Amino acid sequence: MILPPSLSACYAGVLVLNTLWFSIGFWYFALVPARAAKIVVPATARSSPVFQTLAASLRFLGTMNFAFAAFSVLLLLAGSWFTEPRQLALFAAVFAIAHGGQFAANLPVALAGGRQGEAYWPVLKGPMLGIFVIDLALMLANAALAVALLAAA
Repeated sequence: MILPPSLSACYAGVLVLNTLWFSIGFWYFALVPARAAKIVVPATARSSPVFQTLAASLRFLGTMNFAFAAFSVLLLLAGSWFTEPRQLALFAAVFAIAHGGQFAANLPVALAGGRQGEAYWPVLKGPMLGIFVIDLALMLANAALAVALLAAA
């Protein structure tokens, strides 16, 4: 089945956004993890050896972002391999879940008010606010795309 041009363009556009966002996540968490850890750990606690452990463990999050970025790129490059709207909807749903999981992990901290002394992190200001909002937006964009693709099937 051939998708309507507008839906095909939306699919490609959302994949490009996924690629960009997950690539940024890869860079931030895998390549400069100490910078990312500084958002989570207040300055007063960064002399603890646990800070270095946290920074090193953030590389795991970075490599997960790399996998999703690579998958997005591969889907863009191999678009002719997957032509069924249901297949594309499945991919969009997986991306919605990935963004949604990252949003959901921050939601309880945001609802609790963010940083409390040396605990938690400031979700509703600074770089974490951007991460929080963009993950929400991309979760919704991918979910809406999945629904539109299923409706076209």
